[in-house]
Amino acid sequence: MVEKARRSAVESDERGNPTRQWEVFVRNEEGDPMRHVGSVAAASGSEAHEHASRLFGWYAADIWLCPADEVERYSTRGLAETAQERSDDDDDGDDGSEEQRVYKETAGASEVNSL
Repeated sequence: MVEKARRSAVESDERGNPTRQWEVFVRNEEGDPMRHVGSVAAASGSEAHEHASRLFGWYAADIWLCPADEVERYSTRGLAETAQERSDDDDDGDDGSEEQRVYKETAGASEVNSL
């Protein structure tokens, strides 16, 4: 017998941005499932659509937006626990000794323009 996961409601975390947050879901082709791909900050749905299209929807057939404050989250773990795990994963012990990488597209370029 398989034991069902015990989930509890997760309190919404403050993201530190006063602008309304929107969760972004995309479907690349008809018949594909919607996938959560990230979130954007925007004052309105149309502005959120513009941001989401530019960031996540290059090839998407459909983009769905959901106000983040309307999403109810349930998890077997809390957000603090998940954030700590991400922090542990990001700590890769980089001591700056990694050799510099040169990519074909930029090899021999005299300068690199930042975005």
